Amino acid sequence: MSIDPIKNAIRGSTQEHLPVEDVIDGIVVLKDGSCAMVMQLSSVNFDLLSEREQSALVFAYGGILNSLNFTIQILIRSETKDVSSYIKRLMEVENKEKNELLKKRISLYKTFIEETVKKNEVLSKSFYLVVPFSLLELGVANASKSITGVLPKFRKNQRNGQLPYSKEYIIEKAKAKLAPKRDHIMRLFARLGLEIKQLKTRELIQLFYKIYNEETSVNQKIKSLNYESPTVTTKTN
Repeated sequence: MSIDPIKNAIRGSTQEHLPVEDVIDGIVVLKDGSCAMVMQLSSVNFDLLSEREQSALVFAYGGILNSLNFTIQILIRSETKDVSSYIKRLMEVENKEKNELLKKRISLYKTFIEETVKKNEVLSKSFYLVVPFSLLELGVANASKSITGVLPKFRKNQRNGQLPYSKEYIIEKAKAKLAPKRDHIMRLFARLGLEIKQLKTRELIQLFYKIYNEETSVNQKIKSLNYESPTVTTKTN
């Protein structure tokens, strides 16, 4: 029986080339066993602040960064703003409006929004803080010296895509290390009047879908997924 190399290659998922192994309980597990927690931060319209307020905000933000004794990554994502739902809402309000003057004004406003979007690319920015959980924290560096029974058996051969420990153990260790860091960061940014939250599994899967499917994610939504797992499987005959 001959095997078609093209069909065999198609069976291989693009997930094999991505660094993410799984997303469990709001924790991103990478293929090497390290993990990360992603937190989304609200924004401030800096230009609307007075010069004194701007200086105070910059000073306070610098104080936050200098006070951290662990590594974080700051991620800023810019993406095209989808105003289709907003336009649809305006159309519904326009159709229900009985006052002709208000109806005309709504129509003019809707036209203005549509023309603005056509002439200018409307972008929205999202701000994230990524808190990593390293292999050193997991204990991989000292795995060969660990006492039998204290740590799970370390798999030295990771070329087959195997994690150094079981996912359950990795998640348990990651939560224990990341939770205090998360709470500390939330307290610091709360002093600036900013809202910050940890992304849950569903939100993380949505974020990764947008990152790795920039072109299709605008028009192709993933409403049908149950968000229980980021793994996508394809049935083949």
